[in-house]
Amino acid sequence: MADPRAQPEHEEDIDGASPRERLVDAARYNNTDLLQEIIDECADAEAAATLLNSAKTVMGNYIYHEAASRGNAEVIDLLLDQEGFECDPISARDGNTPLHSAVDWVNRQGPSSWEEGLALIQMMVEAGTDPRIRNKASLTPAELADPSNVELRKYLEGACKEFENEVRKDEVFLDFADDLGDAGDDDAGSVGSASDSDFDQEEYKRVREEEKKKKDGVA
Repeated sequence: MADPRAQPEHEEDIDGASPRERLVDAARYNNTDLLQEIIDECADAEAAATLLNSAKTVMGNYIYHEAASRGNAEVIDLLLDQEGFECDPISARDGNTPLHSAVDWVNRQGPSSWEEGLALIQMMVEAGTDPRIRNKASLTPAELADPSNVELRKYLEGACKEFENEVRKDEVFLDFADDLGDAGDDDAGSVGSASDSDFDQEEYKRVREEEKKKKDGVA
């Protein structure tokens, strides 16, 4: 009789399986119904995020890697909708992010799937995945992409620059806020203190939120 442990994992054979095993199945087989069922079983959004962010395969891949390495866009879309979901988990074996895994999947599919692959990667980046992270081979997702897939490489290179610009904007804001706080501490209670500054922190936040909404196509 065959050893049941040697059988491949299938979405149908989940009776008695742990939540981790069920999540791996859902990610591998693009089973959004199973994924949603597991999420609904969690006590709250925080518990769901903790489970989703910690579930790994025996090889050290997170469920986001499992879905991305197979181009499972529907499961990825549902994962990215979850509050507190980690966009950039690092795999133990090669140091890949899920974005590396998705690019590798696109490379393996060939030109016939490049358009589909680009749409998947755009969704991941727009949800907050950092395209600048390097794996253990010191490659970014852009550098891992097939050189002949010009559109994908161009998109990822542009995404790296845009991500860097956003980080710089946030750093400038934090510097302004720190300076404003220091000035307020130094001049507390005096005329002409930081409260008279032309820098309006709330207005800055509002403008940054509007910029983000326009970028995301909300406005």
